[in-house]
Amino acid sequence: MNKTITALLFLLLSFLQACGQVDTGEVFIDSTAVDTVGINDTIDVLLPDNVITNTSALSLFYEKLYLMEQQKAGKINIVHIGDSHIQADLMTNCIRKKLQEFYGNGGAGFTFPHQLVKTNGSYNTRFKSNAGWDSRRNIYPVDNSIPVGLSGIGLQTRHNFAVELDVKDPAYAFNTLKIITPGNRPMFDVATTSRTIVLESTEPKKITHRIKNGEVLGSIARKYGVSIAEIKRANGMKTDRIRAGKTLKIPTDQRESREVRRSEFVPLSLQEDALSHFYHSDNALDKIYLLPNEGQSPYSLSGLVLENDTPGVLYHSIGVNGAKASDFNKYPLFFEQLPALMPDLIVVSLGTNESFDKMPAEAYIVQLNLLLANIKKHCPEAAVIVMTPPPSQFKRKYPNTIVASYAKEILVQESSKNYATWDLFSEMGGVQGVPRNARRGIIGGDRVHYTKDGYEKQARLFCDAFVRAYDNFKTNRKE
Repeated sequence: MNKTITALLFLLLSFLQACGQVDTGEVFIDSTAVDTVGINDTIDVLLPDNVITNTSALSLFYEKLYLMEQQKAGKINIVHIGDSHIQADLMTNCIRKKLQEFYGNGGAGFTFPHQLVKTNGSYNTRFKSNAGWDSRRNIYPVDNSIPVGLSGIGLQTRHNFAVELDVKDPAYAFNTLKIITPGNRPMFDVATTSRTIVLESTEPKKITHRIKNGEVLGSIARKYGVSIAEIKRANGMKTDRIRAGKTLKIPTDQRESREVRRSEFVPLSLQEDALSHFYHSDNALDKIYLLPNEGQSPYSLSGLVLENDTPGVLYHSIGVNGAKASDFNKYPLFFEQLPALMPDLIVVSLGTNESFDKMPAEAYIVQLNLLLANIKKHCPEAAVIVMTPPPSQFKRKYPNTIVASYAKEILVQESSKNYATWDLFSEMGGVQGVPRNARRGIIGGDRVHYTKDGYEKQARLFCDAFVRAYDNFKTNRKE
């Protein structure tokens, strides 16, 4: 089987419709239009060959990867852009680790403090802050009060703050931290450690006395060399009556020494280039702090990049829950900051949310092509792979044939638009794939998002296709 399976499926559906055997009328359920084509979920789906098509569009990228392998130097940057399937970094983290097993671990790559936005993100890094942050996702109407850039999520505060970044996966300890901000403004300082300052002072000595049986105020006052009136005033007493077992504050002129300990961050020197501010450490780090650069308020963060000092692959993951191609297109800052990642290859995974908006294939392709044109404008040397959207269902019942039409159109224009395609839609079973995937526990209960096992399966399939295509390039490469 090959990439024509999607087209053949559409021909079959058209034929059955013409013969009056298929009812393609739309049924509206809670304002969601769904196709009522029936699916037999007892049939195992015959899957196509797992290949990346139009690999000629990847020749320059594969040549860069080949030279890195041969010279054992440099980095290969791959940027994966998508929606909620990507934001959780399940599939992409698995791809990252597998490609780094083959070609070297260059670092964790792009990261963003999703925890400060109170949303999900990668396990590899964790962030916490002592201040509140405002945010805005690119799925909302444009609001320039919070710049939305490379992460697809704007993050901003006017408060004094410290942001702690912890690397949870030891494999991604880093030597270089890059900070990406709107306009590349120097909004942040960094610190790797805090020092403790000890301040010594004196304060009034605190004395308390527990009253014993038979004691009176006079005897207690004589014991400590103070007056009865002073004791009563210190304890807010109106009478001389006291009770055994209670405690009294004893006023005194004595003073005692006290240590005050205060943590203070030690800012480090940052370097700057045209795209980012960065810090390099000779020793690998797993924790660092972001601090405000005084006078730069409000403080806006577009993202961070973590790299190590070894050659290899950096697999940058950028996903936004609910995002469509049009959402990325409406924020120019996203494309202006994309070169900061120095992408050699860009992988695009969008279409699921468009299909649930019932966007026709023609309109989806317009937005996809605009996204690709914007990418090419700012990153002309980057190769592109477009992943077709995975199979899903409307209302956990009706097959999403809209994504099938997207997959078909993506494949049809790959040569004219000079990108490669990996047909995830067909690899996961196409329109018949959801019931099968559910039986195997690799798609979630909403029949849209996949389980951890499902995303990892997608990652393995993509890596197999990637490595096969690259090995084929090396076999046929001309010296």
